[in-house]
Amino acid sequence: MATRKKTPKNRKTATRARSTKTVRRPKAASARLRKPKKAAGALKATAATARGFVRSVQLPPAPELRRGEPGEATKMVLDGSKTQAAVVGSDIISFVSGVTPERRQDIINSSMFAQLVAQKKVGSSEDPLAWYEAYFDALTRIGWVIQEKTFAEYHEESRDFSAHEAIGKVAAVLLGGAATALAVVQTTLESLRSMDSGSPWITLYDRKSRVGRTAHFQATLVSQEPDGQFLVALMAFSLVAKTTLTQVLFFRVRTNDATLRHCSGNVTINTKVLDAIRPTLDERLAAFALEFVNEVPLPPAP
Repeated sequence: MATRKKTPKNRKTATRARSTKTVRRPKAASARLRKPKKAAGALKATAATARGFVRSVQLPPAPELRRGEPGEATKMVLDGSKTQAAVVGSDIISFVSGVTPERRQDIINSSMFAQLVAQKKVGSSEDPLAWYEAYFDALTRIGWVIQEKTFAEYHEESRDFSAHEAIGKVAAVLLGGAATALAVVQTTLESLRSMDSGSPWITLYDRKSRVGRTAHFQATLVSQEPDGQFLVALMAFSLVAKTTLTQVLFFRVRTNDATLRHCSGNVTINTKVLDAIRPTLDERLAAFALEFVNEVPLPPAP
C-alpha cells in the first residue's frame, strides 16, 4: 500500500517538474531571438557578401553628361588635412579634418551607391519611406550598421520651416556634445545657403532629392578620433507636401502644408568590409561619379 501511495506522488512531482521546464523554455528562447536583431547588420555584411552584392545589384543606366551640367567639373580632390563638404546626390556630407582621403571616398561611394540602388528599386514612387528602406538595406549590405531607422515627425513651432533649418536643429540635438562637429555641419549649410539658387550644387541636390510632392534628403558628418576611431553621424529626412515641390533645401514650407519626418543616429561601419570592396565600388560607380558628386566650397578655417 505504501508503495502505491508513493507512486502517484512521484508522478505528480515529475509532472510538476516537466511543467516548470516547459514554462521556462519560451522565456529563454525569447531572449535568444531578441539578440540577433541588434547585430543583424553586422552579421549580414562580410567582405565576400558585400563584394557579391556590389557586383550583382542592378543600378540605373549610367548618365550621359550634357554641356553645362555639374558633372563637367573636375573630380573632387579629397584632402585629409582639411575640413571639406560635398553634395552627393541627395546627401550633404561633411568631413572634419583628420579623416583620411580613403575614408572620405569610402563614405561618398557608399552614399552614392545606396542612393542608386534605391533609385533603381523604387523608381519614381512618391513614397520616401520605401526609398529609405532600399537605401538603408543597401548600406547594411556593404558594412554599415544602422541602429536607428524609425522616422519621427518633426515639429516646428513657427508657421513655416525650411529643410536646411530642420537639418541644423536635428544636428544640434545629435551632435550637441561635439561642438567642432556641429560647427562643421552649420558651416556647410551656411555655405550652401549663400549660393545662388541656380548653382550646380543646388540643382544637383534638388534633382536627386525631389519626386513630385515628396522629397528625401540626408546629412552626414564624418570624423576621426586621434586614436583612429572612425565616427559617422547620419541624419535622414522625408518631406511630403500638399503641392508639388519646386525646390527642397531652402524653400520655405508652411507647417500645415507639409509633413517632415526624420531619423538620426551614430552609425557603426565595418571598415574591413569597406577596404575589401573599394576597388569593386570604384568600378561600378565610375560612370556616375562626376554627375553625382560636387564639392561645396567652404570658407577658410579661422
